[in-house]
Amino acid sequence: MREFWKEPLSEARKQELIDALAHQVVQRGLSAPAVLFLELHKPFAFIGSQAGVVFAPFLAPLLGFERVDTYTQLLGERENWDRLIERIEELNEERKMQATQE
Repeated sequence: MREFWKEPLSEARKQELIDALAHQVVQRGLSAPAVLFLELHKPFAFIGSQAGVVFAPFLAPLLGFERVDTYTQLLGERENWDRLIERIEELNEERKMQATQE
């Protein structure tokens, strides 16, 4: 049986995951809905991450155990939600600036 959250995520790994998530959100044009969702559900960060652990048997075949483990650990900390929101807003602003320059 695999264990969840066996090793803590390093700061570099957290930043890498946050960048990847933010890039996917901005690339799909979902910045506003994502920021709204994250802001509304920030108080439930830990509960949501625990729900991910509970539903891991259903999520792991679709996403892979490592991904479920990593993202539940990342999103279990409220400050990572803030960092993700900030990164989405930064990338969205960069995208808008590039669009106006073209």
